[in-house]
Amino acid sequence: MESLEALVAHIQGLSGSPEERAHLHGLLKQADGDSLRAHAAALVPFLAHLSPAAHSLGYLYLLEACVTSGANLSEFGGGDFLVTVADFLTSCSTDQIRLAPDKFLNVCRVLKDQVMQLNTPIRGIAPLRVAVRKIQASPEQLTPVHADYLLLCLLAKQYKAGLSVLEDDIFEVDQPKDLFLYCYYGGMIYIGLKKFAKALELLHNAVTAPMSSLNAIAVEAYKKYILVSLIQNGQVPSFPKYTSATAQRNLKNHAQIYVELSTCYGNGRYTELETFIESNAASFQSDNNLGLVKQVLSSMYKRNIQRLTQTYLTLSLEDIARSVQLDTPRDAEMHVLRMIEDGEIHATINQKDGMVSFHEDPEQYKSVEMVDHIDSSIQRLTALSKKLASIDENMACDPAYLLKTGRDRGGRFDYDDFDNAPHKYF
Repeated sequence: MESLEALVAHIQGLSGSPEERAHLHGLLKQADGDSLRAHAAALVPFLAHLSPAAHSLGYLYLLEACVTSGANLSEFGGGDFLVTVADFLTSCSTDQIRLAPDKFLNVCRVLKDQVMQLNTPIRGIAPLRVAVRKIQASPEQLTPVHADYLLLCLLAKQYKAGLSVLEDDIFEVDQPKDLFLYCYYGGMIYIGLKKFAKALELLHNAVTAPMSSLNAIAVEAYKKYILVSLIQNGQVPSFPKYTSATAQRNLKNHAQIYVELSTCYGNGRYTELETFIESNAASFQSDNNLGLVKQVLSSMYKRNIQRLTQTYLTLSLEDIARSVQLDTPRDAEMHVLRMIEDGEIHATINQKDGMVSFHEDPEQYKSVEMVDHIDSSIQRLTALSKKLASIDENMACDPAYLLKTGRDRGGRFDYDDFDNAPHKYF
């Protein structure tokens, strides 16, 4: 290997044009390896002679050698080396770091591990948020950094920060594990924000994603999927047809206590559900789901009140309290008021005689806000339909897909297999 001084000189002199960077990349590959990591401590002073923005490719190689050398990062430079890593992630050149994406991902992963080890996850949120955008080929691509970023948002309880990547529409996935973790962590973030409908979407994706063998992420996602389904809808739907056979056969066996909880919830008896939860509290606590389970218990009041709206037009607060097993009419009034505020029921309370009148949904779907909402939903669905049609066209012409489907049929192809493929591909 060349001397470190010579290598740094190459980095300084060959970071300009794309042709120079291509030549530099070849030199860096030759110098890379255990020999470079063996000089990790000696590399740190040379980083001060390089610009993270102008010399990003060379800086990345040296930085990655430092952080993956196995040495204690706090020993480097006599200061906080994490600041150096964070500064690089936020200021590096996108074009240059994409020449060595694996090394960039290694640096991101080490930063995540270090801030977790120091119990300061909030320090990694801003750098990894920038890193996600720099390593993405498009906003539709899912990267390994997504899951690391969402994990830090969870640990730091900065749930709103996670929305910056969760609001993207993802269509490109390289590694299945990245998708499972993204959906699982994303679902937990939405749970933290009390956005149970969005949490349910992501957890549903984790449960129904293709899998040839069961994995621990899907099992944990299914447990939360059951709980959130009960909170949001009052019941757990059956598996859709596109769920893998592996998931349909095995998930319930690994979440039996949650299936039993769902059955108990369906009976509609608060005291029975409360007893079941108390007797299995240790199991729920070991899964870190006890807090969510308690929300399931409290949601039963709402669910039982909603059932009353389907049967009665008017009902006294005293009757509501007795029907849903609340202690006093005052408790029933507070629950009804909260549900009215949240738009979960439509009702009015007569304070004089303590009577509650239930009404139909007053929405006429002709207000300006509702028209705008419907219009934006139509535009989004239209764009999604076009995207799915494009994906379907590409898949219909993919040699690997055609080979697989042909093998499943014994090597026979029909003309119908190609009907949907546009002529431009032939």
